[in-house]
Amino acid sequence: MSDELASPDMSLALDAPQNASLVSEWLLGTSAVLAYHLGKTDTARMIADVSSIEVRLWNTEYSQEGYRIVLVVEPSLYSTYNERELESIAEVMREVVWGSGKSVEEVVARPSIPRLGPDWRRQIKTADGPKPSNQGRRQQLEPSHPTEDQLRFTNEWELDVYRVLRERQAALPDTETIGIMPLGGMRVLGWTFEPDLLITYRGYAGVIEIDGPQHKGHAGYDHSRSRLFLHSGVKVVDRLNVQEVKNRAEVEKFVDGFLAQLKR
Repeated sequence: MSDELASPDMSLALDAPQNASLVSEWLLGTSAVLAYHLGKTDTARMIADVSSIEVRLWNTEYSQEGYRIVLVVEPSLYSTYNERELESIAEVMREVVWGSGKSVEEVVARPSIPRLGPDWRRQIKTADGPKPSNQGRRQQLEPSHPTEDQLRFTNEWELDVYRVLRERQAALPDTETIGIMPLGGMRVLGWTFEPDLLITYRGYAGVIEIDGPQHKGHAGYDHSRSRLFLHSGVKVVDRLNVQEVKNRAEVEKFVDGFLAQLKR
């Protein structure tokens, strides 16, 4: 099976029903990778942080389909999508659709609407407020995210890796243990990241990133992100593609290999 991201039918409108399920990831992924290769790494990162897009046919003057693109972003990131950044994203997207009889006329952003849990009042009242911890800032009010040991995780895959790391932690003596930080905020040059798992061991720090099925099309962004981690003093950055993991033994093998790299 090909790993290439499926493309929409460019003979149809981008918001046609046949294209609806393809356009968001295709336009985001293609634009992010193009921006990276053009040397616009900050723009590539901004695109990769977009959760999804809404595409609307804006006008059909001069036999050209003009579109309005709405970037749906996490509420915590919404303020960073200012006019200058949006125009930079629009320029790249125009290059992607150039020659297809389509154009990107406007790019705007809106915050995604958080999913509402029945105990939302308690979550708001007990959230960290103006002094949030590093743990799971964007996940703090999401009732669907798994938790364990008073730690929060984006999804079950991260939790599975955490459980294997915790077993390895328990098997080590007190004088040679490991530290495990899920979704801890890290500021590197020009950007704030939340590594899926930050691990400390024998005086070194390593990062594990867990790529789910929705991660296709972000290879250029991943490389740039990993490079920034390494330049900031992280010794090892490794990625686990969940689509290549068939059982727990493979997760254990990945974790053991990661810890072996970290202690060398």
